[in-house]
Amino acid sequence: MVREDGKRNFALREDSGEETSVFSGNTPRQAALKAARRLDDAGNSEESAPRHDIELREKGTDKVHIYEAWAWEEDAPEDAPEWLQGREDITEANVSKQGIEHLEE
Repeated sequence: MVREDGKRNFALREDSGEETSVFSGNTPRQAALKAARRLDDAGNSEESAPRHDIELREKGTDKVHIYEAWAWEEDAPEDAPEWLQGREDITEANVSKQGIEHLEE
């Protein structure tokens, strides 16, 4: 279901089927990147970051977008925006789409 601002809402699904968080974005990938940045065990580099499967159900539909996601810590850039000043490191993330499933309810 598309909001007035063009963004869609995606609910993060746990293994139990429970939906714990909602992320918004213009595309499922954008919401998946936001969810990936919140992974608990971010690696020291992109290559060493552990991979996780995440599932995002698009609100208002039966579509579940499945991604492989990983996150890692990096030094904050020297020319960081003002709102990022004072932080020594930032969390970067990447995702790879694995497919779409449809819920049967």
